Amino acid sequence: MAEVNVRNFNINFGPQHPSAHGVLRLVLELDGEIVERVDPHIGLLHRGTEKLIEYKTYLQALPYFDRLDYCAPMSQEHPFCLAIERLAGIEVPRRGQIIRVLYSEITRIMSHLLNVTTQVMDVGALTPPLWGFEEREKLMLFYERASGARMHAAYFRPGGVHQDLPPQLVDDIGEWCDPFLKAMDDLDALVTENRIYKQRNVGIGVVTPEEGWARGMSGPMIRSAGVAWDLRKAQPYDGYEEYDFDIPVGKNGDCYDRYLIRMEEMRQSTRIMKQCVERLQSAGGAGPVISTDGKFAPPKRGQMKRSMESLIHHFKLYTEGFHVPEGEIYAAVEAPKGELGVYLVSDGTNKPYRLKIRPPGYVHLQAMDHLGRKHMLADMAALVGSIDVVFGEVDR
Repeated sequence: MAEVNVRNFNINFGPQHPSAHGVLRLVLELDGEIVERVDPHIGLLHRGTEKLIEYKTYLQALPYFDRLDYCAPMSQEHPFCLAIERLAGIEVPRRGQIIRVLYSEITRIMSHLLNVTTQVMDVGALTPPLWGFEEREKLMLFYERASGARMHAAYFRPGGVHQDLPPQLVDDIGEWCDPFLKAMDDLDALVTENRIYKQRNVGIGVVTPEEGWARGMSGPMIRSAGVAWDLRKAQPYDGYEEYDFDIPVGKNGDCYDRYLIRMEEMRQSTRIMKQCVERLQSAGGAGPVISTDGKFAPPKRGQMKRSMESLIHHFKLYTEGFHVPEGEIYAAVEAPKGELGVYLVSDGTNKPYRLKIRPPGYVHLQAMDHLGRKHMLADMAALVGSIDVVFGEVDR
């Protein structure tokens, strides 16, 4: 009998595919419908962010961070501010820290709501995104009331946050929490035990703890493998050690566990938000929201219009910017998608000498080939969704 040569064939998954979560192009090598190799092609959204930042003052560089993971903007500003503060020795006032934590957790819920609901949509359900986006819309309104922008807030500043929150906004955020938990229960009831959803996610894209560490994973990816690694607990920043919350971990390291972790993280974030609201409403939460050091933070507007020194400080800060002492530092936060780090090198001038961003999505995308092999073509949609890649931070 003649020998038959069976050849695998390659297809493009994306970049226009609706479940590619951005401009992801995967070149898949298929044996029938079984994936033999996954080759991610990136760079379609590359804007040269890290290079551009070298030509901007520290304050001008800040808005670039909002545009990295555009589903979770304020979490992106956070490590950049921390890096500057640690290098320059800037003290962040307590109220500024509480507001940062509050908005970091609002951001986490925004990111997880988007991911969970669109991932459910990728595998065939349409109601969850409609329910989830309704809650997300309310959170974007809180963004807008704090910073004036629904998405690209530029609200975190070196030394604290741009401006204080109105008391009514703090009350409204507090009142949002309990109804949201009820909405979470509804979403849970709709999706979690759904037979079709479980068939599409259980046992798909399994990560073991050893593989997770070896590939530099963090966030829900490493926690799905049963590793309780969370920078808010392991390396606390901005007073996270004072808050009472739990770290949800998985057992199987698959897509389904990552979904469960994100669902529980939203409940834990709501728990932290309630504690923040309580502190902001109490007398202990009163005070300035940004450093009072005039060399780094601008004076209040009323003061700037009365005092010559304040006017000079204001003018210098917004034209030349502040100078950060020479040195290098790495600062990281627990962003919704994992460890987001900023490696900053300063030469003592008013602009960063070099800045390297360490995004979690970029690191996790490397594992696509390993996680996707021997799965079906249709499983790729579930896998990309559960890794939670956003191309602003992957391509930069």
